[in-house]
Parts: sequence; C-alpha cells; structure tokens
Amino acid sequence: MAESNESKSKLKTTSIKFMSKASVKIKDNFYTVEACEERVLPEDATDVDWEKEKELLWTSVNTEVDNQIQDIFTTFGK
Repeated sequence: MAESNESKSKLKTTSIKFMSKASVKIKDNFYTVEACEERVLPEDATDVDWEKEKELLWTSVNTEVDNQIQDIFTTFGK
C-alpha cells in the first residue's frame, strides 16, 4: 500500500539517537545499566540508508548494554 502525501513527513532526518537499558537482579541487589548513542548525518552525505543505519545503531547500543551486564555477572557472580 502506497503512502499518501499527507502521511509523509516533511522534515529531513539529520540524526538518529537510540538508548538501550536493562536491569538484572543478583541475590538481593538490582543493577541497571544503559547506553545511549547519537549519530549525525555528515554534511557531505548524499545517499543514506536510514534503515541500515538504525539497525547498526541498535546493535551498537544493545551490545554495549549486554557487555555491561556481562561485566556485572563477572564481578558480582550469580
């Protein structure tokens, strides 16, 4: 189904910013970690695959949170 002109945004995307957050419980303690990253469109960019860029950014922030959680398990054990 094609989008109508009324449903398309008239704004130009110039950056994307994602945040990932997770909490874990070890014994009686809760640990919450998060990662946030923003990527800005370079001025000389002409052809950006925004869906691919979003996928890469989600992978980046989720991996950072996963690594932080692993560090917590390594440090405080389970």
